[in-house]
Amino acid sequence: QVQLVESGGGLVQPGGSRRLSCAASGSSFSPYRMGWYRQAPGKQRELVASITTANMRNYVDSVKGRFTISRDNAKNTVYLQMNSLSPEDTAVYYCNTAPTTYFPWGQGTQVTVSS
Repeated sequence: QVQLVESGGGLVQPGGSRRLSCAASGSSFSPYRMGWYRQAPGKQRELVASITTANMRNYVDSVKGRFTISRDNAKNTVYLQMNSLSPEDTAVYYCNTAPTTYFPWGQGTQVTVSS
């Protein structure tokens, strides 16, 4: 059974940066396109960034130019570098395969952008 563990969240001031990590155990994610999702209070979970097995990246418009997704298959870990954060980025962030989710959801990591 695959387990996804997200980490790196916290309280960040507007304009700040944060790097999230997602480690997978139980199975390799190297054959999969991986994504970072987020769910803000009262909103649906949305896919904000994804990376293919060939390291092709896609981003939702609201994070383009600010977020960077990367993967380290040897470590079975996916990262999300977030820069120029704004309060609108406040959410619980999750990783999973994309766009179809094959793994059980992890607990997510809370990112709160506030002064």
